Amino acid sequence: MQLKNHDFYATFSMSNAMKSASPADDLLKNSSLYREFQAEREEILKHKWIESEKAGHDIGFERALTDWIIKHRANWRRTRQSAGH
Repeated sequence: MQLKNHDFYATFSMSNAMKSASPADDLLKNSSLYREFQAEREEILKHKWIESEKAGHDIGFERALTDWIIKHRANWRRTRQSAGH
């Protein structure tokens, strides 16, 4: 299956770029795009923990990311949009 929402991979690299603190960085961190990115990342990390516990070992971020996108992302986004996020 080809991932339709590969934009996450590009956005994920934002995390490393956000380490230095400047006024422009603060503005970006407070943006809705960055908040959405952070919320999505937290969901993926939760999924990684749950699936790693089931497997009995750390499944790794990339596997958790791919699995979450395929199985949960669309519904998660619909739920967030209907909640007004």
